Amino acid sequence: MILQRYIGVSLAKGWLLVMLVLAAIFGLIGFIEELDRTTDDYDAIAAARYTLFILPNQLVSLAPIIALLGSIVALANLDRFNELTIISCTGFPPGKLLTAIALPTVLLVAGLWLCMEYLAPQLQQSAERERSVLRYSDNISIPDGGVWSTTGRRYIHLQKMFENGIPGDISLFEFGNSGELIRALHARTAKVSDDRRWLFQGVREKRLVDGKLVSRQHKELEIANLWAAEELPTLSLSSDSMALSILYQYSQYLASNGQPMEKYLSLFWQKLLMPLTVFAMVLLATPISANLAAGRDRSFGINMGIGAVVGILFYLSAQIIFALGQLLQLNIPLVALTPTLIVLVCALILLKRMRW
Repeated sequence: MILQRYIGVSLAKGWLLVMLVLAAIFGLIGFIEELDRTTDDYDAIAAARYTLFILPNQLVSLAPIIALLGSIVALANLDRFNELTIISCTGFPPGKLLTAIALPTVLLVAGLWLCMEYLAPQLQQSAERERSVLRYSDNISIPDGGVWSTTGRRYIHLQKMFENGIPGDISLFEFGNSGELIRALHARTAKVSDDRRWLFQGVREKRLVDGKLVSRQHKELEIANLWAAEELPTLSLSSDSMALSILYQYSQYLASNGQPMEKYLSLFWQKLLMPLTVFAMVLLATPISANLAAGRDRSFGINMGIGAVVGILFYLSAQIIFALGQLLQLNIPLVALTPTLIVLVCALILLKRMRW
């Protein structure tokens, strides 16, 4: 029990060390990039605050790499003082070693889940909202060129959201039974009611009458069956700042409106499987570290180098698999699961051949 607790504490220290190093590197790079975007209102202090607030979300995406390198750091540090050798000579079986590693990994995965669902998205949303307000007054652009919605033969495009929740830069296109354009509207802003009715304000209308294009101006114009008030905050979020539940709901909303939802559904499955990927990386680090520990001519730098190469290969292979999955329109959950399965298979093969 004492040995298991000692190994668990060592792992936690390794993960924390790697996380702090990566946080410092990515934080510094991000801050330097943000300095190029500063304005009179969005100054260096605001840029630093933005960089700090989005950092947890970046670290969540790096969780598999942190788990891999942190585990190698912890086990290599144990080997540096011959502690792994001593533990092995005491008759400590490989099964107990894996149990000692699994218990803190479960806590790591639980913490990652809470951060991924509750902490990181809220911090990034707050950071993005504040930056948009400071850089663009109270005007917040909707990511990916805005969002579309369709009801029947009517198509609506929303491009902006103001800080007080008022939608802006709204376009509406209405088509006839044979596919001809009947009218096009553009509104500067709109008031949203609870029954999905919008009161367009500052409206320019173009309508086809007897083959001629007629333009009109409206101070206000009511349009029914649009987004509900509670749906609007989600529209201004970037995909990276969405929690798991929001990602799934938004992907289903896009699908119901006939819009591409693969990006959001793929990201949902990647995040959903992140804890399993972290667990697989810790398993993979165990035989790598144990086998390297058996070769006494291996330095700590070589251990970390091998871990870094494995992490880079995982990242590159995952990106290639995701790209091929979208190109070939493969099953999204299966595509998201494939990189993790590859790591798990490699970990199990190496565990069977582990020198202990």
